[in-house]
Amino acid sequence: MATNNQIIFGRHPVVDAIRSGQRFEKLYLQRGTHGEFEKEIRGLAKEFDIPLQYVPKERMSRLTKGNHQGIVGLLSLIPYYKLEDVIPGIYEKGEAPLILVLDGVTDVRNFGAIARSAEVCGAHALVVPRSGGAPVNADALKTSAGALTRLPVCRENSLVNAVEFLQQSGISVFASDLQARKAIYDLDLTGPMAYVIGAEDAGVSPALLSRVNECFIIPQKGETDSLNVSVASGIMLYEALRQRSKK
Repeated sequence: MATNNQIIFGRHPVVDAIRSGQRFEKLYLQRGTHGEFEKEIRGLAKEFDIPLQYVPKERMSRLTKGNHQGIVGLLSLIPYYKLEDVIPGIYEKGEAPLILVLDGVTDVRNFGAIARSAEVCGAHALVVPRSGGAPVNADALKTSAGALTRLPVCRENSLVNAVEFLQQSGISVFASDLQARKAIYDLDLTGPMAYVIGAEDAGVSPALLSRVNECFIIPQKGETDSLNVSVASGIMLYEALRQRSKK
């Protein structure tokens, strides 16, 4: 849930905040808004790379009790980075990239827990979708134990394009799949690599699963269908850390 100091509402305050360089997590525009103001907000969202969502009046009233005038902005608690700016810096330090691509992880506590494990295990960055992922709010920050303020988060328009960019940059991309035959500990995770972490309910989307370099399974003995996504991520990250530390 957003805190009061994360929210800006009203036409002039939101526009002024955008133009002054404030970082936004998302803009909410009341559904049915038309005319010059709608065009202006749409243009600013595109210019400053801010996700824009059209929502019903009832949702706007839940976001704030103030006179929102049909527009509410949610300020970002962290800066966002571009993947093409982050990857070269990792190589320049002489390190093998370890990247996490979060494909549809929407629960903020899972998101925070994944970030915490990623930072502890030496990951270099998280890649999240521009829309359809968990917001970086107070709950996510708290669950991450501050990891989200220390680990670069790259917000990308297309995860498919992001995966292709990683591969073009010499990074092998892996994904967990219950139909895979190779166990995670049979992979070589010591080189430049990325994990795709799937959604809590549906796993990795077919569009990304078809593009990864290799799929693997996390061996299990029990009868439970699958692991919680943050727990699975921790296991995957620790296996990469174990192999890299041994090397």
